[in-house]
Amino acid sequence: MKVNGKPYRTIWIHPQNHKIIQIIDQRKLPFRFVIEDLIDLESAEKAISDMLVRGAGLIGATAGYGMYLAALNLKSENFKGELMVAGEILKKSRPTAVNLKWAVDRQLSEIEKLDTYEECVKALLETAKTIADEDADMCRMIGEHGFEIIEKISAYKKGATVNILTHCNAGWLAFVDYGSATSPIYKAYDSGIDVHVWVDETRPRNQGARLTAWELLEHGVPHTVIPDNAGGHLMQHGLVDLVITGADRVTKTGDAANKIGTYLKALAAKDNHVPFYIALPSSTFDWNISDGVAEIPVEQRDGREVNYMSGFREGREQDFLIMPKGSNVANYGFDVTPSRLITGLITERGICDASETGIKTLFPEK
Repeated sequence: MKVNGKPYRTIWIHPQNHKIIQIIDQRKLPFRFVIEDLIDLESAEKAISDMLVRGAGLIGATAGYGMYLAALNLKSENFKGELMVAGEILKKSRPTAVNLKWAVDRQLSEIEKLDTYEECVKALLETAKTIADEDADMCRMIGEHGFEIIEKISAYKKGATVNILTHCNAGWLAFVDYGSATSPIYKAYDSGIDVHVWVDETRPRNQGARLTAWELLEHGVPHTVIPDNAGGHLMQHGLVDLVITGADRVTKTGDAANKIGTYLKALAAKDNHVPFYIALPSSTFDWNISDGVAEIPVEQRDGREVNYMSGFREGREQDFLIMPKGSNVANYGFDVTPSRLITGLITERGICDASETGIKTLFPEK
């Protein structure tokens, strides 16, 4: 995607030094565009846990490069054992997003049969690049398949505006490129379809207001930022034609974990007969669990994210306390939307029902 007309991915190898991985520090957006260097395991782990990078696909890609960076600083005879330890450190940095574990395990599998340290470092770099390239390509294909849904709605409305509601940021910032939930939107907009996006602010970190709105503005897509609790009202009044969100983990039966508040949007959509889709690359499936509510670990984050809000004032970003000191705070990062509330899953292989049978039609090998 482009920033001020220049093409960017969300993670890349430093053009002059292949031992440095560069990322966009998403904590600084939309007020500042800052590029950060990752140089070792510690900086990669911090980038994930402190949310310099976030979103299922980008977390996975960062973990892939994190394993490579970890290897660069190992020279002992037991470097494979040390890489396993590094992998466990990365896995604990954000427990809900399954792409993280998937990328680490893929890296460890790649070096299992290799003998020398040099062979392992080379394999880890190549696999990290492959993970990133695959993520971008899967998101591009999600856009191709999801576009068909928007195209049909546009035809039904005889070319009138298609209003799409999304939650949090499942855009190119959450992946390596294109995004999951936004990829069909970009495809539709670029194809000339009249689209408009309702952007949930997504408390407490406001990824919708800060990141999705910034992305859409950069691309030129018409959009309106709304409070999180406005979605149901809009649906009641026929102002939402389609809901598309991303996911951080989807079970083999179609239950989907996504940013806290997604479940409430799915309930409102069901009650108002608005189609509700989850867009995800196959790396976001957890093929080992069936009951999302019972089995998906839900991250609980620092209460300061709720106590304080961040804003831009007098030329700099500042944090503001928004509640009485001493009040208890709970900060659940995600909720789980049961498959019964999901119209369908948009993947790189196509669209399927949110059910074990539906998913198997696209992924029979699983």
